[in-house]
Amino acid sequence: MPHERDAASAEDLALLVDSVQDYAMLVLSTTGEIQSWNAGAEAITGYTANEAIGKHFSMLYLPDDIAAGKPQHELDTALTEGRIEDEGWRRRKDGSQFWTNTVINVLRDQNGELRGFAKIARDLTKRRAQEESLRQSEEVFRLLVASVREYAIFLLDPEGHITTWNAGAQRIKGYAPEEIIGRHFSTFYPEEDKLDHKPERELDIARRYGSVEDEGWRVRKDGTRFWANVVITAVNDEH
Repeated sequence: MPHERDAASAEDLALLVDSVQDYAMLVLSTTGEIQSWNAGAEAITGYTANEAIGKHFSMLYLPDDIAAGKPQHELDTALTEGRIEDEGWRRRKDGSQFWTNTVINVLRDQNGELRGFAKIARDLTKRRAQEESLRQSEEVFRLLVASVREYAIFLLDPEGHITTWNAGAQRIKGYAPEEIIGRHFSTFYPEEDKLDHKPERELDIARRYGSVEDEGWRVRKDGTRFWANVVITAVNDEH
């Protein structure tokens, strides 16, 4: 009876693995030949089980990675460390590329003998495209802010220390980035405002209400004063 239960459990596991569509799940021999191929592997790579089983798993790697010995390096690392995780470009049957997260685990029998490797991969191409689009948008925004000369636009950390500095801030206040980044923004307030704790009060209002707007005197690097309209807006993360 225990043998029948074990056989049934193994069959259920095989059915589960084969039905998974979102992950490519395959077993490799000790030398990297593909021995099993699930529905997810077919959906992601375009190869059927008949086309993939028996082939070396390097068939999914880009020519440059194959030339650099990356597939064998991953197997060697998995042997040494027990597993390896990687993100990178792989190749579909039609020649198109997809960005994937892969994990390769060593498979050993109860005596510790090497039986092969288990490889699980997920297609993250859409996520990478979104991240790249966001990165480019952020870079464009950063360049835009950095180039603005009519307005001083800069970020403060939660305690009020300056973390970024644009061209407008340098022109209006007279400080180069290396002179001011890291210092407290109260540097720009007249002494009477510092004694009255006005900088701290404005940060507290921005924290509680989202923003604060003020007009008043500020101080340049050379000690001269200028009348400024200032808006401080709280920047919150998704939490």
